[in-house]
Amino acid sequence: MARYAMVIRSYKTNLKSADETADFAKDLSTVLTGGDVILLTGDVGAGKTHFARSLIKNMLGRDEDVPSPTFTLVQTYPCGDVDIWHADLYRLTSLYEIEELGLVDAFETEICLVEWPDRLGPLAPTHALNITLGSGEDDESRTLDATWSDPRWDMKLKVWE
Repeated sequence: MARYAMVIRSYKTNLKSADETADFAKDLSTVLTGGDVILLTGDVGAGKTHFARSLIKNMLGRDEDVPSPTFTLVQTYPCGDVDIWHADLYRLTSLYEIEELGLVDAFETEICLVEWPDRLGPLAPTHALNITLGSGEDDESRTLDATWSDPRWDMKLKVWE
């Protein structure tokens, strides 16, 4: 039986401001379809929720209130023929809690944005786009480091070129 190595691809950039971070999220929103999962990693205050909020608002095409799901755990937004799921797993402590949310099933058919994806453990989808946001050179700037192995992201991420 042949074994194939998983090829990890990456994209890195520096974002000079919150507006530039929002623009990257908006660009990404234009290519997302059902089954796309974005795992957002970064310290508290790194810009994960800002990125998700900008992406969701652009997909909805209106300026809707997009609260952080820190306390609700998951917020869903109807968007055409799919729903956008925005999850914040920071407060979760077991895989059972994640399964109860229905998030694993949503990974296959909906557009999912997951903050604190380390809580997923073995439930993390291999087809996801992993985005890590970090502190930049000053208070306003951020670094964005995206990695993926699923070839679906190769064409989609051309929006960032």
